[in-house]
Amino acid sequence: MKPNTPPDATADALADDRGHNRPPLTYKDAGVDIDAGDELVEHIKPLARSTNRPGVMGGLGGFGGLFDLKAAGFNDPILVSGTDGVGTKLKVAIEAAIPDTVGIDLVAMCVNDIVVQGAEPLFFLDYYASGKLEVDVGRRLVAGIAEGCRRAGCALVGGETAEMPGMYTDGDYDLAGFAVGAAERDALLPRPDIAAGDVVLGLASSGAHSNGYSLVRRVVERSGLKYGDKAPFADMPLGEALLEPTRIYVKQLLQAVRATQAIKGLAHITGGGLPGNVPRCLPDGLRARLDARRWTAPEVFRWLRTTGDVPTDDMLRTFNCGLGMIVVTAAGDAARVAQELTAAGETVWEVGTIERAPTDEADCVVDHADTLWRS
Repeated sequence: MKPNTPPDATADALADDRGHNRPPLTYKDAGVDIDAGDELVEHIKPLARSTNRPGVMGGLGGFGGLFDLKAAGFNDPILVSGTDGVGTKLKVAIEAAIPDTVGIDLVAMCVNDIVVQGAEPLFFLDYYASGKLEVDVGRRLVAGIAEGCRRAGCALVGGETAEMPGMYTDGDYDLAGFAVGAAERDALLPRPDIAAGDVVLGLASSGAHSNGYSLVRRVVERSGLKYGDKAPFADMPLGEALLEPTRIYVKQLLQAVRATQAIKGLAHITGGGLPGNVPRCLPDGLRARLDARRWTAPEVFRWLRTTGDVPTDDMLRTFNCGLGMIVVTAAGDAARVAQELTAAGETVWEVGTIERAPTDEADCVVDHADTLWRS
């Protein structure tokens, strides 16, 4: 031993290495607040109860959600599932500090995909992740999800809240949703009898819905506007206008499907726009020919087009351009289907027809698209 080394120095160093003289580390020290998570769950419980519907068994707190198809009135059901998110519309919500409505978007993107198969959405689960859990933000997000579920007639039966420090920057969060619905075996859509000569009806969208927001945000950047500034196309702040929730078409469409027995096919217009989504409900060898002079697009699309100098083809393939849902029906049934949907609160246009395609693949053509951006 060296003369200047205290006899216990090595022992003290070893004690430090073993952590004997360090304060204990907790999960909260690591960035995860279990108490905050429990507090959020208490806020969620009444929101989930407000969405209950026939078929729901039990409540939140179990390891899985239970649903009774017989109690929901089904005889020979086929399950239909869908999952989706809100995309970078979340960045608008985060930067504008308006988390209240993106939960509606989350539900809409899932249940609108389910209803086009002829299915009734039954239950919904959500995934909410953040770097640091803010209980008030989480409560407002889930309140929006519950509102979307009520609009769609489905139950919020469970979900996951994940606080993951280091995965997200402070203030950022992410959402994902999962929905399950059912249809009687003989009521699935699209029907196999879609044919040339059928009519295409379009249902009005509420705006950009939840697609194309990476481009929307670039246009906002080019415009020089802030989300708190007045929107050039609406009498409200820009952030609020861009966060107009995705329209949920479920109850209106199910009512029309059942009342008329005349709807052959439906298409939810999401990413890919009209050219990318209408063919998904058509048999090979047919195409939809749409005339853009027959419907009116919300003003937000004219602003996006002109401010961003966005080419027409990009507009059509990125946004819904005013039509959030497409309905295919026989020409002789078009008037009563439109009447039923109008009575249910939809704005309906006869926007085109089904014709034979020049190739074996299904297709969609939009004529006179530039009229959508003209004053």
